[in-house]
Amino acid sequence: MRKKTAEVFGATSTTEDVLAGVNLRGKRIFVTGVSAGIGVETARSLAAHGAQVVGAARNLAKAKTATAQVLKEGTFNVGSFELIELDLADLKSVRRCADALLAKGEPFDVVIANAGVMATPLGHTADGFETQFGTNHLGHFVLVNRIAPLIRKGGRLINLASAGHRFSNVDLEDPNFVRTPYEPFVAYGRSKTANILFAVAFDRHHRGNGIRAAAVHPGGIQTELDRHLDPVHIQKMIEQMNKQLAPEGKAPFQLKTIPQGAATSVWAAVVAPADEVGGQYCENCHVGKIVPDEVTITAVSEGVRSYALDPKNAEALWKKSEEMVRESF
Repeated sequence: MRKKTAEVFGATSTTEDVLAGVNLRGKRIFVTGVSAGIGVETARSLAAHGAQVVGAARNLAKAKTATAQVLKEGTFNVGSFELIELDLADLKSVRRCADALLAKGEPFDVVIANAGVMATPLGHTADGFETQFGTNHLGHFVLVNRIAPLIRKGGRLINLASAGHRFSNVDLEDPNFVRTPYEPFVAYGRSKTANILFAVAFDRHHRGNGIRAAAVHPGGIQTELDRHLDPVHIQKMIEQMNKQLAPEGKAPFQLKTIPQGAATSVWAAVVAPADEVGGQYCENCHVGKIVPDEVTITAVSEGVRSYALDPKNAEALWKKSEEMVRESF
């Protein structure tokens, strides 16, 4: 892996920009959520640069179709690609996936926890957890901790988070909205904050063994993640963003392309120095700065809330997560 400085890249950088000249032959990388969107592009770009990529998806038939180009480019560039079944909303499936990987015993250099859902109606996973917290956080929490012995020294965990973490801190007293009125974006915010906190805690638990973890915000991208949102609502959100940007003299908001959206994941996984990104929140191919909770930030401004990087908050979430999944790590 070749190391580059964060200053080289930015919001418009693509996966090919950040991987230019990078040879990943001999590297083995696990990516969840490879049936659509940035998961497919993440897998494609890594395989195209020679990595052996294992992709996980709930619907293998859909994933096989979506990743045909991944397999083609990987084979052409001496990389490889294979699929494994994983339903993050069902811990039985999560544990089966982990057990299969452990039985195979082949180590990983990077694990990219990319899969997720956004702003879903109130619902529950197979294990009774609120859908977004259960899928985005708890499913990955069990999977990653179970396969942690497979991560090589010097390896990394990359958790896909979001600027949506600003919607809410985690609520460890009522994670399943039993007493709290359900709001789709509040639930999404809780789950994305949890993704960041899990990276912070995992980094603290494993950096003594040379393994680092980071969270990344891919940016605003139109993918299947938006399937629960009304297009009219999305347009109104963009209009509101532009009203906030205009007085600041900034250009109107533009969605990222999928290759631009996957760039920060790839940058943090195999390009950025480990000590630079370990335990951090990254966006636009650089480490994000903490924005105090009392400071108002627009939907498209950069920055991470302090509660999402708080070590005590991270450890409390870890403990609560263990209680919820009835498994200690």
